[in-house]
Amino acid sequence: MKRLLALGAVALVTVAACAQWSNPAVDIPDYNPSAPTHALPPMLKQQQLAAAGVHDAYVVTVYRMAEKASPVLHQMPCYCRCDRAMGHNSLHSCFEGTHGAECSTCMQEAVFTYNEIKRGRTPAQIRAAIERGDYLHADYQHPVL
Repeated sequence: MKRLLALGAVALVTVAACAQWSNPAVDIPDYNPSAPTHALPPMLKQQQLAAAGVHDAYVVTVYRMAEKASPVLHQMPCYCRCDRAMGHNSLHSCFEGTHGAECSTCMQEAVFTYNEIKRGRTPAQIRAAIERGDYLHADYQHPVL
């Protein structure tokens, strides 16, 4: 009986240890699959960012880009995994507070999304590109509105 319990314990530990690795193709952060059906929470404005101690011009520009892309950001996952750590439900959530100002992943994804919208891409196309990691090439420190 002791051997059976020991074997069960070893099996449980093995399963738990292996569970920490997931398949990135199916481990997509939270997002909303369609356009918002209600008014979204506002994103921080320049004055609010300044009051929070954020004065970098590029960050303010990224927040302006995010505001212009607001309904599409609502439909994008955020790969900094703030859905797990902060309860965010999409990339939009990052720019409702100062998290977006502190996170290069959020800023890269927002700049990428804004630029892809300007290129005529649909939210589904943009989301697929983000899931592939295409946003990693977005230059968030030199954004152009």
